[in-house]
Amino acid sequence: MSNFLRALLKTFKYRISIFYTIICVLIIGILWGGNIGAIAYPITEICLKKGTFTTWLKERIDQNNQKISELNKPLQEVKSESADSELKTLLWRQSFYIRVLPLVEKYTPITPFGTVLFLIVFVLISTIIKIFFIVSHGIISSRIAQYSAMEIRKELFSKVIKYDVNYFNQSGIADIMSRFTNDLNILTGGLNIIYGKVLREPFKMLVCLALAAYLCWQLLIVTILLVPLAFIAIRWLARSIKRVVRRSMEEIALLYGRLEETFRSIRVVQAFVQESLELEKFNQTNRTCCMKAIKIAKYESLVNPMTELFGILMISMGIIAGTYLLMGERTTLFGISMLAAPMDTGSLIMFFALLAGAADPARKLSDIFTQFQSAAAAADRIYVMIDKIPKIQDCELVEKAPIHRESICFENVNFSYDSERQVLKNISFDINFGECVVIIGASGCGKSTLLNLIPRFADPSSGKILIDGQQISKIRCSELRNQIGLVTQEPMLFNDSVLNNICYGFSLAAKEDAVEAAKKANAHEFIVNELSDGYDTIIGISGGQLSGGQRQRIALARAIIRNPTIFLLDEATSQIDVQSERMIHDALKKFKQGRTTVIITHRLSAVDLADKIIMMSDGQITAIGTHESLIQNNLDYAKLY
Repeated sequence: MSNFLRALLKTFKYRISIFYTIICVLIIGILWGGNIGAIAYPITEICLKKGTFTTWLKERIDQNNQKISELNKPLQEVKSESADSELKTLLWRQSFYIRVLPLVEKYTPITPFGTVLFLIVFVLISTIIKIFFIVSHGIISSRIAQYSAMEIRKELFSKVIKYDVNYFNQSGIADIMSRFTNDLNILTGGLNIIYGKVLREPFKMLVCLALAAYLCWQLLIVTILLVPLAFIAIRWLARSIKRVVRRSMEEIALLYGRLEETFRSIRVVQAFVQESLELEKFNQTNRTCCMKAIKIAKYESLVNPMTELFGILMISMGIIAGTYLLMGERTTLFGISMLAAPMDTGSLIMFFALLAGAADPARKLSDIFTQFQSAAAAADRIYVMIDKIPKIQDCELVEKAPIHRESICFENVNFSYDSERQVLKNISFDINFGECVVIIGASGCGKSTLLNLIPRFADPSSGKILIDGQQISKIRCSELRNQIGLVTQEPMLFNDSVLNNICYGFSLAAKEDAVEAAKKANAHEFIVNELSDGYDTIIGISGGQLSGGQRQRIALARAIIRNPTIFLLDEATSQIDVQSERMIHDALKKFKQGRTTVIITHRLSAVDLADKIIMMSDGQITAIGTHESLIQNNLDYAKLY
């Protein structure tokens, strides 16, 4: 619940909207109780007796005068405490009736039927006003919830986007997407409820209970004796529902993961004719989600009957006690004083009507009970991610990043994703500024992991990485990465124009800079000659409208436009055709001059770019040298070549 309160605090910045919401709630509550009072008592005591407001008020004044005379006995008689209290009440009412009588005579109908019409018009007008404020309240409360959800979504995104790369590789994006969509929608609904029904319905109930207490607060206490028991039962339901809802959200995240994995691998699924297997796995996860939803429904089904049962029991207690007092014209119950004077029929009916008016908001609150528990569970899942501390962070005393001009040094670097498997083992080597180093080895030997340590996508478990003699862990990440150009095996492009994809590498670049970068990447020709709108062509999700070689050359142009001092290529040509690879190599031969270049590959076609070659096997460096020296002195390299 504490996390839901954190989300609720986000709403407090919209104070004006909250103020308007409270005003709407006050007016709705007053009109709700006022309508009930305007119908119950006047209909019973005036209209059904074919009277008017004036005749009823005069009768009341005469009755009060008679009772006051009876209570004002000779002075020698000692008055009881109850009689003295009743006299004070009668005197106060009599004074009020006398003051309002001239206004009632002047402004209310003089016929019984006119009185009925007057009451109907009054109720209709107040209902229209109430509807206006209900609509206004709904719009304002939704606005508060949506703006607050926007802030939470922004905060969540700002935190998640700083997670280390390995988190996404290991956990995938389905669970994160579930929290951004399903969980946030549920939380938004919960915030809407807080400023909607949770604020409105209790006040409507409070107005009715306040009017009932005015009629007879002692009788009201008798009526609500079962409230503590109802509270205990609802508290038990709350804990059960929240627990089941949290598990249901986890299952929905798994369902998203199953969908993501299947659709991303659809070519493999269809090529190996495994549609039935994927359907079976999906059905299993889908069935689990269904069973969780049914369990939630079981608890939900208890809420309304339980609320209704306690409501009926409380109203029944009120009816029994009230009718006992009315029929016997009593003022005490079990020896306890309940009334200063016997209650009339109209007052008792109005009391029951107000209890019914209080029961309706209580029923509506029970309807939103599960939604509120779901919102609390969703807030827990969202704030777990907001509170998560990224593994890669700037140190407290960051140093100014040097412009790389000397060397990159690995000193006894070890790395492991977990305690059981060490990926890199005692890695030590130097790369001088301006050198092109090609790192080769079999798949899974740790090449890409080693490369990821340079831009601090991960930090070594032990050892140091230095750029120009300065530890990269003491350099601000943004300053370090601003000097790096990266091209990965999977050229992740955006569903945007070619121009914007290239300029993504340097947001201040002009179109001329993008064209120059594309020329250096050998991409300009196909952009202007083969794409329908040239640099303005929208390339689709992940660059789906382009071939693999075209995507890779645009990714290369995106890195080139940064003019980086450190250039990193991770298997950048492993999934493209020979012609595209040759064009990229031609581009690299020119661009690598005057910058440090590290190329990860398992294809030796890139060795002609290398000033130095590093061989890796099982997380260790097995050889370092030039192509010629390794051919002559390293049998493994010679066989691989």
